[in-house]
Amino acid sequence: MIYFQFKDLKISRLGFGNMRLPTLEDGTIDKIKADEMIDLAYKSGVNYFDTAWGYHNGQSEPFIGQSLKRYPRESWYLATKFPGYEKRENWVPAEVFEAQLEKCGVDYFDFYLFHNVYESNIKTYLNPQWGIVEYLVAQRKASRIKHLGFSTHASNPTFNEFLKAVGKEIEFCQIELNALDWTLQDAKTKYETLVNMNIPVWIMEPIRGGRLASLAEEATTKLKAARADESIAAWAFRWLQSLDGLGVILSGMTTIDHVRDNLKTFESHKPLNDEEKKLYEDLIASLVDLIPCTACRYCMPECPQGLDIPLLLMLYNDCRFEPSMIAAMTVNALKPSKRPKACVGCGSCHDVCPQGIDVPGAMEHFDAILDKLPAFVPPATEDD
Repeated sequence: MIYFQFKDLKISRLGFGNMRLPTLEDGTIDKIKADEMIDLAYKSGVNYFDTAWGYHNGQSEPFIGQSLKRYPRESWYLATKFPGYEKRENWVPAEVFEAQLEKCGVDYFDFYLFHNVYESNIKTYLNPQWGIVEYLVAQRKASRIKHLGFSTHASNPTFNEFLKAVGKEIEFCQIELNALDWTLQDAKTKYETLVNMNIPVWIMEPIRGGRLASLAEEATTKLKAARADESIAAWAFRWLQSLDGLGVILSGMTTIDHVRDNLKTFESHKPLNDEEKKLYEDLIASLVDLIPCTACRYCMPECPQGLDIPLLLMLYNDCRFEPSMIAAMTVNALKPSKRPKACVGCGSCHDVCPQGIDVPGAMEHFDAILDKLPAFVPPATEDD
């Protein structure tokens, strides 16, 4: 198992995400299979386990807390998160935190995160009326939280706003990062911002919920020819190993075979060389026909509706690859007058676009995609 040093802790590079555990027909966690997976991971050197308030409809925290009790408390690190994405009329952070300690059966959390900071909930997190930041910082001072961070799927302006407000308290940040989202969600900018601020980067969605573990036959053949002994999922992790400043790489595993494959990958550090990296990035880029927006923003002054066209096109690109609840969350956080539906189709943006993008057509198609997505349910975040 590969480890890295975080302050005085030796942490496994592979983190076990507890969002996609095996389930029974009634939707509850299959504890027998899940315990077997936890056993194999733990005995093979994994010592970082990630959960959250809303995972598995609230079942994940008590499950992982009970499962880990079979091992000495000092031999594993538990991470969970404050559910600020939920829609509530008021917040009493102590009630949530105390309930989480009880559910997990622990006296403290090794790692604790502001969960899924994004456009709709940043005001909740920063609202002094609720005192969420102040309360969690106080729990760290009391050693009931050992290390404090945040996870985010937000646009870069919101990401930067939160860092500006709370950055001095942040010890690590968890972002969605893989070879696809490097450009698709502009994860590159978030990554570079964190590295420049010396904030360790935790990774979620390294294989995009499994989508990057199963490629077309032609792509698979090319990757196998380059590294015959690696799985397709391993290529996603090896791509990440090419980056500096990374901490935990979370994987939400569902089967024992997922655990075995990931353990094999994380036995050694084998980052892609330049030729392999180009091969992999080209194959991943071919998965989606991206709208070539460069975010020059020439279109913005011309839009009579004042739409943030580059942001909407970035989210549209995400949904062109796969209808995305993360994109829907971001759009829903906008005022109705700033959503794709508000486009009046005047074409003024197209007239000044250096790339010649048919923005009205893109907005119409994006709106149709969003209309087909199920209603947003706040707990359905995608942090591992």
